Amino acid sequence: MTQFPDEPAGEFPPPPREFTDREDRPVTIRTADEDDYEALVGMYVEFDPEDRAQGIPPSREDAIREWLDAVTGPDCPTVVAVADGDVVGHAMLVPDGNGAYELAIFVLQPYQSAGIGTELLQTLLGLAQEEGIDRVWLTVERWNDPAVRLYHSVGFETTEESGLELEMGIRLAA
Repeated sequence: MTQFPDEPAGEFPPPPREFTDREDRPVTIRTADEDDYEALVGMYVEFDPEDRAQGIPPSREDAIREWLDAVTGPDCPTVVAVADGDVVGHAMLVPDGNGAYELAIFVLQPYQSAGIGTELLQTLLGLAQEEGIDRVWLTVERWNDPAVRLYHSVGFETTEESGLELEMGIRLAA
């Protein structure tokens, strides 16, 4: 069972949000809705196979649709990052059945390292706080230094190290 820090993290900004990324592109982060489904399918079809981790996102369109159906339901807080009219990032929280939520976040390769992931993550955590979610966890491949730094920067703490993965958790409320 996932361990969580004793102290809650600070406040996070809820959606919608607008900002300019490090590449000078205007980006909007907003709560996803059913109209985003096809755009998300398209984003994941484009996703670089080298950026896939732990088997997600799936690579075939039918598998992408099946996966999205499982992780974008009404009990799964979800945000998207939109740049130039296209969905370029997606973050979601999936209930784990134990009162906590598992985080997954993806940013298309041409939009990585521009600050979008940080804004997307902070906004998703702000949405989670608005919805009364207090515990979030994730697993990340331990060699993925940019992701590990990102998670630590917003308040996630490493709770378990096993094999090639780290498990990290954050408490959003006392």
